[in-house]
Amino acid sequence: MDEDVVERRLTRPDGRVVAWLDCCVADGIPVLKIPGTPGARWDIREDRSEWIDRGLRMLSTERPGFGASTRLPGRAFHEHADDLAAALDASGVERAFVLGGSGAAPHILSFLSRHPDRAVAATILVGGAPLNADEVDGMIEINRSEWYLMQSGDREAVRANLRPYWEEMLADPLAAIRDVVETGPEGDRRALDDESYVAGFDRSVREALSTEENFEAWIDESFALTLRWDDIDLSAISTSLTWYHGRGDTAAPFTAAQRLVARLPTATFVEVEDAGHLAGYDRVGEILDELLSRG
Repeated sequence: MDEDVVERRLTRPDGRVVAWLDCCVADGIPVLKIPGTPGARWDIREDRSEWIDRGLRMLSTERPGFGASTRLPGRAFHEHADDLAAALDASGVERAFVLGGSGAAPHILSFLSRHPDRAVAATILVGGAPLNADEVDGMIEINRSEWYLMQSGDREAVRANLRPYWEEMLADPLAAIRDVVETGPEGDRRALDDESYVAGFDRSVREALSTEENFEAWIDESFALTLRWDDIDLSAISTSLTWYHGRGDTAAPFTAAQRLVARLPTATFVEVEDAGHLAGYDRVGEILDELLSRG
């Protein structure tokens, strides 16, 4: 089933291991695929025909502390942006298309700001963005409670809040999206009928969160996503970017994404009809074609 997948590793100057997958078409068009939160390098569908049919070489990455990659306590976004550039170097790739969603958004933006010469064009799906307080209460419970606890900087309280969710996800990775599906529009609910999507999501979450160290990395990332947006120089982004978002998103508010994209002169915001946080799961070919058209 995974004959087209090669595991890759590199060791950064600080001794950290960075892991990713190199899959689909070995000599194809390179695409950096960056998972959401929590996600690992195995965030790839079982059915990869839409990638293979387009001749794509997918480099599916993971951030510090998830999966097989070494944790980096206190990190923000620039560290992983530099890891991505190093992974391209190790893969023999000068420039790549960039694709990712949800918690990948700030990491992609950081990569575009720090390494503009390495990205051909980028696409973000339902990306997280800085929130106004009046947007928080409409989110799913885990994201809402996290946001409030993060404001105090109390890591112990955050750990105690997240641990039951972590244990539930280890037992059933689909718990990670069940609240999203149940509170979102009908378009999101259909995702659970997509066996290829579900199998890839299950494997990615299990890989991302299998150890206590992975759990601590999830907390690291949660703090960054809530409090560290000043780490990104949005004014340095000049890459063509398309941002897709569903108005019914209960994990990453639509209005927050709109507000962020309005600050990016080279970005286009696209509302996805009848969709929430799973916007795009059933539009893979359409989204890929639009991304590639900007090359």
